[in-house]
Amino acid sequence: MNVPSHYQSGFTNEFATEAIEGTLPVGQNSPQRVAHGLYAEQLSGTAFTAPRHANRRSWLYRIRPAAVHEPFRPLAHATFHNRFDEAPATPNQLRWDPLPLPDVPTDFIDGLTTLAGNGGPAEQAGVGIHLYAANRSMQGRFFYDADGELLIVPQQGRLRLATELGVIEIEPQEIAVIPRGVRFRVDVIDGEARGYVCENFGALLRLPELGPIGSNCLANTRDFLTPCAAYEDVDGAFELVAKFQGALWSAKIDHSPLDVVAWHGNYAPYKYDLRRFNTIGSISYDHPDPSIFTVLTSPSDTAGTANVDFAIFPPRWLVAQHTFRPPWFHRNVASEFMGLIAGVYDAKAEGFVPGGASLHNCMSGHGPDAATFEKASNADLSKADVIGGTMAFMFETRKVIRPTAQALASPQLQGDYYTCWQGIAKHFDGGNKP
Repeated sequence: MNVPSHYQSGFTNEFATEAIEGTLPVGQNSPQRVAHGLYAEQLSGTAFTAPRHANRRSWLYRIRPAAVHEPFRPLAHATFHNRFDEAPATPNQLRWDPLPLPDVPTDFIDGLTTLAGNGGPAEQAGVGIHLYAANRSMQGRFFYDADGELLIVPQQGRLRLATELGVIEIEPQEIAVIPRGVRFRVDVIDGEARGYVCENFGALLRLPELGPIGSNCLANTRDFLTPCAAYEDVDGAFELVAKFQGALWSAKIDHSPLDVVAWHGNYAPYKYDLRRFNTIGSISYDHPDPSIFTVLTSPSDTAGTANVDFAIFPPRWLVAQHTFRPPWFHRNVASEFMGLIAGVYDAKAEGFVPGGASLHNCMSGHGPDAATFEKASNADLSKADVIGGTMAFMFETRKVIRPTAQALASPQLQGDYYTCWQGIAKHFDGGNKP
């Protein structure tokens, strides 16, 4: 692969990049003959008539059109799917240990396990929540998801995402988004890799509005990086795997589909370093709502209510006075899936470890465990609480998140999770009445 030496900075800007100088046409998108014998192809991520500010599309100039492959045939996969109706949704608080790393050769696609989700590709709303554990690169195969865009959150090991529009490398505490329909291959750089994937069936992820926060803070546009053009001109016997309407399909293809020599537009994969998130919080009293930690959001048709929010809980200072500083006990109309990339989450003393996950569905009570409550209730608030070396995240959705049958039967499911609240003591004094 002709690997790019740098990225383009920005978020959903109009980009133009070419791996061979003079490839991009000037003044039009599809000339009668494209330079260097290439083919022009438009990749549309939104409706043609979507408003200009929301319209996402890119023009690709490639060695062969994407239509050149043999017919797709169904491909069975034991653990990667969108069957969110296999088991009744539960109001119980759920938590899982990390997915074990495989002991046989397993690539990114074969290492995907669906934990939960809601909605689906036919509905064009909701999310699929998956875990991955892999120990080898994808060899001779490529993948695209026609059902939704993929938000990839590594927890262990670096990944190289070789895509049609260029190469992205990510490590833990970085994320990447692969748009719906973009073909790619995943290389495992460090021999083993594990992490999380949010498959977004709804509106494309975007930066949240800042409102009274103003023009700065949270995730800044300039820190989102899109790859420069790179291409493979390789013939051979390859497999193209597609995810379509919740199922996998496989087609033979006699060349690498990563053959885009140049492209321009605003529909492209991108990466973001979570450590660049500009965290804000209370400097007086009370713990703010977790919405101030939103990195990306997929809006719904109801204003202020997201199809899915991606929020993080990074290193930060807690200085609020006369306040219970950790996240408070709460019940939420939305449903929350959490993962831990590194360190310790400040609302749990134990049991929630890097690579693990928890699920608190609509109106299911949750919050700090007994040990955390006692510690925070007796903390010296004259001193700042410095939370360092940690990175947790949350996928929050307006729809109930339904665990799959395999998630509920998993040996990683912690059957005793509920006990972390059972030690919370009764302190009520009856109003000091005699």
